[in-house]
Formats: sequence, C-alpha cells, structure tokens
Amino acid sequence: MPRMLDVSDEVRSEIGDDEADRLLAGDRAPDSYECTSCRTPGDTHAEPTSTVLFVADETAVLAFAHSRCIPSQVVPVSEEQLAGAVRSISGGPQAAHAAPAAPAHPIVPNPAVPTSASTPPTAPGQAAILGITCGLILHGKVGHASLVVEPTGPVGRPGSTSGEDEFLDLLQDAGFQPVTDLDVTPDQLAGWSVLVAMGQLHAILQPAAAGGSTGWWQAHQPLQVTDAWRSAASQLSEVTMYAVPAGMVGRQPREDLLRQALERAVALGQVVAASLPLAGT
Repeated sequence: MPRMLDVSDEVRSEIGDDEADRLLAGDRAPDSYECTSCRTPGDTHAEPTSTVLFVADETAVLAFAHSRCIPSQVVPVSEEQLAGAVRSISGGPQAAHAAPAAPAHPIVPNPAVPTSASTPPTAPGQAAILGITCGLILHGKVGHASLVVEPTGPVGRPGSTSGEDEFLDLLQDAGFQPVTDLDVTPDQLAGWSVLVAMGQLHAILQPAAAGGSTGWWQAHQPLQVTDAWRSAASQLSEVTMYAVPAGMVGRQPREDLLRQALERAVALGQVVAASLPLAGT
C-alpha cells in the first residue's frame, strides 16, 4: 500500500532527490509514528503525513507529523535543542542529510521564571532581555494558545544610541498589528511561526533573507507548556503572539491576571499582535 507522505520542495532540497524518492517509495518512511506536533500516533498508510526536517549546525533529523498539524518544512534549531529532541522523540526519528542551519541569537536564560525564557534583542547600551510568558487567552469563548513577549528594557533599532524604545515599531515594521480588542483574533503573519517540539516551546521563527526561516527568539532550555496550551495550539494550528513594551504587563501568576494586564495595555495602545502558524512539534 502506498504511503500518504508529503515531502516539500524545501525538505527535498535539503535531503536530496534520491532520499526524498526513497521516502515517497516507502523505503525509508515508517509505517507508524508519533506526530512530532501533537504527540499522538500516526499512520503513513492511512492519513496524510508531513516530513519535518530539523536542521542544526552539524546535523539534521527527519521527523514525521500529521499533515493536519503542520506542513512539511525545514525548521532550524540549535545543536543542543536537536540533541534533546533526538533523546525525547519516541522511537527515534531517523537521521537525515546533515545541513547547516541559520545562526541563532545568543541566549541568556532566566531561571527564576519557569514559565518564561529570554534572549537579548538589539538595544542601546546594555542589551534588554525578552521575557516570554505562555497562557490561554480567550477570543470570545475560544481559548487561544498565546505568548506574551515583553523586554526588560528599551529596545532600539540596530545602531541606535538614543535610548528610545522602538520595540513595538520594529514589530509593526515586520507586520504585527496594533490590538484594540483582545476578543478579536489577529491576522496570521506570513513567514513567522512558533516551534513547539515534544510538548515544549523552542523558538519563535521569522522569515530569513535568503528564504526559509531563522530564529527571532530561541529558548536557552525548551519551555514546558501545559497540555491545554498545546492542545489549543494544535487544534487551531497557530499561536497568538502579543508584544508589549518593558514594564507594561509584568510577570502574572494566573491567566486571568495576565488577561487583565493585557487589557490595560490595550487601553493604552501598547500592544501589537499576530497569529503565528505552528511550525513544529
């Protein structure tokens, strides 16, 4: 019985035509697998299946996912993240063609806050830290898996020495839109995506100048997300990313308090957002 396998042009260009053809012929593809996105069983004979290639500096790993969860694609990750993924994936994905990945931003961990992590963006003087908080935000009556991104200080444009905070302006230049109503789901932003692998948040990806994706933010250590958060992200195949200036929302211990803080920021015109497709596991 033929396999219902999708190998995108992007994946084919990385692994080569011969390897792609062997996969499609069934020589290198499994009969069953654990979906790298929703972590439930999949069957390459019975349901459309995506090939997802995780690429680091020295190695690459090929994993499989339900096509309804994520499309076939290449996802750049760090070597450390890839090693952790290999250890975690049930049954072990097969090693594929080694290929270089786009360089990641330097990572600064924030171990005091288990539900968030950070990395320094461009900022005048001392680099700010990007805090990431996960939570479910209701859009009407539907809970959406959401990320709230808040730096610890002003974020300026590259080369700026004014000290002026241009964080929201930079994101609006990239396509994020001002939020006027938290109940309205923001438009999806082409080229951006969120990488959730083995039930953990790994990265926020942005379009790369040379094509494909590169890391806008990457976790020093992947962040564990709740089952409810992961389920909402998988069902909608997207994550809502909200961004606010430093000091606007802060660390909120509960989702209701997080929403209240976001509502106050919206009233001040200090929130931009976009819906980002779920890029990976």
